[in-house]
Amino acid sequence: MIDQLFEFVQNHPLLVGAFVAVLAAWLAYEAKTGNHGVDTGEATKLINRDDAVILDIRDPKEFKAGRIAGARNIPQGKLDERLGELDKFKDKPIVVVCKQGQSSGAAVTKLTQAGFARALKLKGGMAQWQADNMPVVKK
Repeated sequence: MIDQLFEFVQNHPLLVGAFVAVLAAWLAYEAKTGNHGVDTGEATKLINRDDAVILDIRDPKEFKAGRIAGARNIPQGKLDERLGELDKFKDKPIVVVCKQGQSSGAAVTKLTQAGFARALKLKGGMAQWQADNMPVVKK
């Protein structure tokens, strides 16, 4: 098996090089946008101890289907135009929640660039929140 891998690498250096370059670019992107994450336990502590703000960036339909209690909904596509709604929370931690925890990193980057020093993403998003049997509000 390993012999076949080495043979493949020797026979296809451009393909392997392209794969390594894409992998490196993806890891660099994740390091830049996704390194400020908390798990559900840490998020709960931030909510209870530091009065953290939960920013749910999913679309309104998903938000209404189930959300974290007290969460504010600003869809990711409207975050730039509605960022002013969060100005009063610049001194508080803001936990950004998306569906799977993949798109919240970009929102954290936007918040950080706008002066929100304590912006964090919820690792795994609402899917992880629900998988950990954390409370969900439905209306």
